Amino acid sequence: MQSPLVITGMGMISPLGCGVKAGWERLLAGRSGLSAITRFDSGELPVKVAGSVPGIGDDPEAGLDPDRVLDAKERRKLELFSLYAMAAAEEALTQANWFPESDEQRLATATIVGSGIGGFPTITQAQNTLSTRGHRRLSPFTVPAFLANLAAGNVSIRYGLRGPIGCPVTACAAGVQAIGDGMRMIRSGEADIALVGGAEACIDPLSLASFHAMKALSTEQDAPAKASRPFDQGRNGFVMGEGAGLLVIETLAHAEARGATPLAILSGYGTSADAHHITAGPEDGSGAAAAIRAALLMAGMTPTDIDHINAHATSTPVGDRAEIAALRNAFGDALAGIPISATKSSTGHLLGAAGGVESIFSVLSAMHDRLPPTLNLENRDEDLHDLDIISGEARQHATKHVLCNGFGFGGVNAALIVSKI
Repeated sequence: MQSPLVITGMGMISPLGCGVKAGWERLLAGRSGLSAITRFDSGELPVKVAGSVPGIGDDPEAGLDPDRVLDAKERRKLELFSLYAMAAAEEALTQANWFPESDEQRLATATIVGSGIGGFPTITQAQNTLSTRGHRRLSPFTVPAFLANLAAGNVSIRYGLRGPIGCPVTACAAGVQAIGDGMRMIRSGEADIALVGGAEACIDPLSLASFHAMKALSTEQDAPAKASRPFDQGRNGFVMGEGAGLLVIETLAHAEARGATPLAILSGYGTSADAHHITAGPEDGSGAAAAIRAALLMAGMTPTDIDHINAHATSTPVGDRAEIAALRNAFGDALAGIPISATKSSTGHLLGAAGGVESIFSVLSAMHDRLPPTLNLENRDEDLHDLDIISGEARQHATKHVLCNGFGFGGVNAALIVSKI
């Protein structure tokens, strides 16, 4: 019998603050990580709100201090998404107490960090430099900064992790797929332990303008905390967020042999393709439902075994409806009895990092029997009144198995089930 796959370390950088503890406490308290964009002058751009990672100056309790992650000279060589990944990696590896010293241990450690867009801001800045100042003014670190796999690369280099390295670039499913890839590598014997998850940082004028052209982003201006409204009839698009969520995963036998403390079990994973449309899933949700069913099959579970769902729930009408269709397709009548949370109401949508951060929230729900609230759910969609979507306040609820979903452009679907030890 195979030893279960477990999580032994978690690290998180999010709009709710830096560190798993701060992010979780603020999530349960119903705090919003959304605010007016101040990183640049948004000018005539209708998008004025984002889920920015707070700095130490704005948030002394849980803001990011870049100097603690990397010195200024080294930071100039990389993009924010890599910096966030390195900060989250330090927290996760420290909790797992995994800093391999022997070549055998290093070669047995995989690094899989997904990203939807990678260093998009570096590309736009480089094009501006080329246009206004000429090619001689371009930094030699332009390409290494924007490549999507460089979050994994920088983390691997910093800690000497010499095993398999990868980066799913699968839009908003990338973080969940990175976890699934790490699970497969351990099961296949390619690695004994893996650092997995996602990182993203693309709060950038061109990125926001491009998503706005698709009518995908919220244009809320007066009340940033109200901008992300999953499942609510008043929603008008998702809010761009940023951050990183990384987990250390290994078999229970490996964890016990080295004296590590398992936090939760990775029970099941599934992935699928819609093969339908570049930005929208089929109306019956069959593609995403296939990923959920695959996760249930791997876990050896039925729909009634799931105690909580952390929905992908981006706060777009098309995306929210597609996910509910997928959940109804996969769970049938059992769905009405399963509490659902939409944590993007607090963080915004972290694209490729969403799966990493939301998987951590799912683990914490299983560990502590606490389910986070969905903010701003004041007038839910008409077809959702039979469902138990948690709103208002966090809920105490006996929780053993949690489903976490991640869906992305191109028709990519991923689902993960985490369970209490």
